[in-house]
Amino acid sequence: MQFGIFSVGDVTTDPTTGRTPTEHERIKAMVAIALKAEEVGLDVFATGEHHNPPFVPSSPTTMLGYIAARTERLILSTSTTLITTNDPVKIAEDFAMLQHLAEGRVDVMMGRGNTGPVYPWFGQDIRQGIPLAIENYALLHQLWREENVDWQGRFRTPLQSFTSTPRPLDDTPPFVWHGSIRSPEIAEQAAYYGDGFFANNIFWPKEHFQKLINLYRERYAHYGHGTPEQAMVGLGGQVFMRKNSQDAVREFRPYFDNAPVYGHGPSLEEFTEQTPLTVGSPQEVVEKTLAFRESFGDYQRQLFLMDHAGLPLKTVLEQLDLLGEEVVPVLRKEFAKGRPAEVPDGPTHAARVAARTESLEEAK
Repeated sequence: MQFGIFSVGDVTTDPTTGRTPTEHERIKAMVAIALKAEEVGLDVFATGEHHNPPFVPSSPTTMLGYIAARTERLILSTSTTLITTNDPVKIAEDFAMLQHLAEGRVDVMMGRGNTGPVYPWFGQDIRQGIPLAIENYALLHQLWREENVDWQGRFRTPLQSFTSTPRPLDDTPPFVWHGSIRSPEIAEQAAYYGDGFFANNIFWPKEHFQKLINLYRERYAHYGHGTPEQAMVGLGGQVFMRKNSQDAVREFRPYFDNAPVYGHGPSLEEFTEQTPLTVGSPQEVVEKTLAFRESFGDYQRQLFLMDHAGLPLKTVLEQLDLLGEEVVPVLRKEFAKGRPAEVPDGPTHAARVAARTESLEEAK
């Protein structure tokens, strides 16, 4: 079981001070948060991709490459790579290069994003979002596995005897997660390729994501990749902690009430009751996170959103200390209890290279 954090990279005014960080401060803060994640023993840092204010991570591989040079263990991932508006050739090249620089500590999460105007900015039509996601990923999948690619589709110019460079490290492409908030087509896509499926699991009740994950598991087995229980599932989550729950609620309330994504809507109490958001003590975070297994089965990766809504860097780093010291060690122990032997661990480059080598040996 892998634990980590994911960031959307928003630049939001702190409602308690009225101060808005600069883009430079926010970018440097994201780096500091990633370094802290490794320091406290987390497994993964993931960044989103956005091309509009108030977000800063428009070039995830640049940021992750910088973080790779300053870390040793951390798996570096995106929490969205826009498969609809990025050229699959450039994705193939950028992430293979990052793989080499990071010694394989690289994942990628495909998504369509939630900003409609991004499509025309990059010459695409939002009405073709699902077809773009399907076609572009089919090409990316091929580019990483074949050295000479002949290809023709609807949405980009054809390729003739094209070789993407550099080739994936150890002939093993980055592990791919397909992220979704609402689209069963994306769950189907993940299942078809035997890739991972990441359910955002933030703003909606668990029943919404149960349907998507169950569909993915069923179709994963249908396509012959293993049993439903062997499918690779990742989940998001949101937490804010203090030593006691009263302090956590009191401190987080102004951030919640004014956050661009959910402020001025349901109350904090209503939102925590109806969604995975946990505001309370470390023990409350442990209990709510452990309950995810009851809803979704054993899974491989849990990422938490912690640096949003204008929270200052100092507060986020304090949150990571609590996560690393009091939450994740307990979660690792409890999630390991009763975990069936056939349920796979979270993906790593080394394990995937070993599996590939074993498969080639068996084929001889």
